[in-house]
Amino acid sequence: MEQREEELIRQHLNHDDELRALYEEHQEFKHKLETFRNKLYLTAEEELEKKRIQKLKLASKDRLMEILHRHQHDEAR
Repeated sequence: MEQREEELIRQHLNHDDELRALYEEHQEFKHKLETFRNKLYLTAEEELEKKRIQKLKLASKDRLMEILHRHQHDEAR
C-alpha cells in the first residue's frame, strides 16, 4: 500500500469501524507474510499457507480501497 493511501486510511480509522477492522486484518496478514519471508526454507504446507495469506491480504486491500474511495467520494460532495 502506498504511503498516501495509508495516510488517508488513518484519517478515517476513528470514524469507520469496518475500515479499522479491515486495516488491522491487513496488517496482521502483512506480519504473517514477513514471518514466511524471514525463513530460509518453506515446507510445502508453509508455501501453501503463504499463498493463502497473500490472497487474503490482497482481498483485504481491495476492500480497504473500496471503502477509501467511498469516503473520498462522500467528501467530494
